[in-house]
This record gives sequence, C-alpha cells and structure tokens, in this order.
Amino acid sequence: MLGTYYYHEIIRKTIISFGTLFNNINVRHDDSAGNSYSELKVPLAYGPSQKFLARLEQQADLNKPVQTTLPRMSFEMNSIQYDSTRKAGVTQTFKASDGTNLKKVFMPVPYNVGFELNILSKLNDDALQIVEQILPYFQPSFTLTVDLVNSIGEKRDVPIILDNISFQDNYEGDFSTRRALIYTLNFTAKTYLFGPVADTTDGLIKKVQVDYHTDTNTNTAKREVRYTVTPDPINAGPDDDFGFSESIEMLFDSKEYSSTQQKDIWGLIVWVKNIMVLMRHLIQKVEL
Repeated sequence: MLGTYYYHEIIRKTIISFGTLFNNINVRHDDSAGNSYSELKVPLAYGPSQKFLARLEQQADLNKPVQTTLPRMSFEMNSIQYDSTRKAGVTQTFKASDGTNLKKVFMPVPYNVGFELNILSKLNDDALQIVEQILPYFQPSFTLTVDLVNSIGEKRDVPIILDNISFQDNYEGDFSTRRALIYTLNFTAKTYLFGPVADTTDGLIKKVQVDYHTDTNTNTAKREVRYTVTPDPINAGPDDDFGFSESIEMLFDSKEYSSTQQKDIWGLIVWVKNIMVLMRHLIQKVEL
C-alpha cells in the first residue's frame, strides 16, 4: 500500500484558496470633512504573527525612513485533523476520466485543516475596517470550489468555517514604542484528501435495468414491470453533456433475467411447475 508515489497538492491548494479570500482588502483614511485622502491595499503574507511582531520590535525607531507597514495581515495553517463525521466507505470507489482513459479512485478521506488569520494594525479604526470587510461573508461558513485532483478534474466544495475571533493589544513601553493591535480569526477548512489514481479496465455503465416483482419474495413472485435507463446519446462520455432515455415495459411472463447469459430465461420455480404439469398429463394418459 505505502510506497506508491503520488502528490495531488491538495493541502497546498487549500492553503492558496484560503489566502486568496483576503488578498483584496483595502483601508481608507478620511479627513474631518469626510473626504478620502488615502487608500491602502492591506498586504497579506503567509507566516506567523510573531514574525511580524519581532520585526516591529527590531525597527522600534519611529524616525527610520523604512519600517514594517501597518496595517497588514498574515495567515498560517496550524492544524490538520481527521473528520469522522464525513467518513465514507473505506473500500468504496468511483470512476472518473482524464479525457482519454478511465480511472478508478477510492473515496476521499475527510480532513479539517485549521487556519489562523492575524490582522495587525496600529490604529483600531484600520483594524475594524478590515474585520468588517471579512465577517459578513461567514455565516458562519463560506464555500470555495477547489480543483482537488487535476488529472481527473475532481472539484469539490470546501466550506471555510469561522470558529472564533480574539483581540489583543500588546502596547507596552513609552511614547516612542510602536503599538500593534492584533485581531486573530480562526478558521476550519473541510477538505478531502485523495489517494493514488489508478487505471481500470472496467467499462462505464451504459444501461441500468430493474425488474419489479409483485411480492418481496422474488423466488416465488412474478415480475410485472421492467424499467430501463440508458444515456442519450448512448456513446456519451463522463464529461459530455448528455441526457437519459427511459422505458417502461409491462411483463406478464414468468421469466427471470440472467446476468451471466444477458437474456431472459425460465426460472427454476417455473421449470419445476412445468415438469409437474407434464407429469400429471403423462399419468392421466397412462391411467386412460
């Protein structure tokens, strides 16, 4: 089982998808008349907030021409946990196409990926502007569509759930010390991890046939109705735009469908009944 190399980049794609949610947030500053005199796109980077706080402490001199810009945001992945509530069958598989060949894929394994988004600001109003541009979209989740496995075109909806929000003001020291307000938002991304994708010799199902019986005991009950469904057109592929053709057939015989012979045959019960009837006729002729 272990040792087969594969890498779908699912966790990496989940991280990138999460980060793109917050890469277009702006902060505006207005004068006393309500006119906007500056607008700043808030920088976003992957990394822990402690990294940026250490940078601030190392550049504590407010008179330096170049300093770490505030406000800014940082995010990082902080946990990966198995989610048993979304568990599917361990051995269950489904088929997919890479455009040319048919692939067999085991059902994905559900995992929750934890994220932490930190908003750093020296002004509380700047931080509140950022927070108010984020919170309305999470009620408490926001769903992203992520292309998890490119080779088979497997796309899944990944809910991003806002778990909690915390606030911290680490202002300490004298007047020359830079202040940093930190809003911390914790999220959970409910994603799926796929195993290796293998080729399969099995074909696609192009016809479904169901026989309805008059009783739950199919050994003695007669079939009454046959329901058949086929794709329209019949040569449609998994990625094509196709419909379905349905047919309903009333049956009044006592035959059974043989999956091995691919045709209707007389069932064992019918054969026994026919033999018994034949024997009665023979006995009656002998008596005469």
